[in-house]
Amino acid sequence: MTRIPRLIASDLDGTLLGPDGEVSARTRASLDAARARGIEIVLVTGRPARWVRDLPEATGAHAIVVCANGAMLYDVDAHAVIDHAPLAPAVAAELVAHLREDAPGCRFACEMGFAFGRDVDYPSRLPVPDDVLLGDVLEMVAERETTKLIVRDDGLEHDALVRVVERIVGDRGEVTHSGYGIVEISAPGVDKGRGLRVACDRHGIDPADVIAFGDMPNDIPLLRLAGHGVAVANAHADVLRAADEITASNADDGVAQVIERLLT
Repeated sequence: MTRIPRLIASDLDGTLLGPDGEVSARTRASLDAARARGIEIVLVTGRPARWVRDLPEATGAHAIVVCANGAMLYDVDAHAVIDHAPLAPAVAAELVAHLREDAPGCRFACEMGFAFGRDVDYPSRLPVPDDVLLGDVLEMVAERETTKLIVRDDGLEHDALVRVVERIVGDRGEVTHSGYGIVEISAPGVDKGRGLRVACDRHGIDPADVIAFGDMPNDIPLLRLAGHGVAVANAHADVLRAADEITASNADDGVAQVIERLLT
């Protein structure tokens, strides 16, 4: 992209944020410069809403964040859900039952709006909220809408787990992954591209006027929808192949380097 975009859409972990999980001074300065030129900044993340509340202020981005791989638009300032595209209870329960039958090593967690639930023996490696729902995920998802379903099986190599989940889920859901040894399932058609489209509609911006940044397979729909998709150098091989451009790694402020170039 050589022209100035109307909107910058960026993934967080591994992309906009450095290896320390923070926004570098250079990256923040580039985002501030973009905002000063009238460019909207929208965060597009796989994180649930409960994990993004401080990030618009830290990055200077718009208060409405695309969360949960495009399943939710969350207004941080108003603490309100603007848009939600969950898995229906019957579908989520069916998927858990079928995965348990065909891949008995699977353990499950689920994001349900602002709530997080998990099987008692789910091997969580990330911070767990104090109000986590512990029990049988099958029962949890059968009772309420599920923002996204999370699958782990530490007995399988990660790519093998992805293939197993894709085979079992089929067209009943959208399967993606972004690291941490987990595979995520959203409602059919729900991905970061869908989330970006909803955000663009709210801003009255054509996706062709968007530059997007990402690093993991769940970012590919985002990069493909945007007029120009950029992968950081540390990105997954599939993302590097899908991108229109490859910039420096997140450790070297790759996002900032592209923004600086566009603004000069």
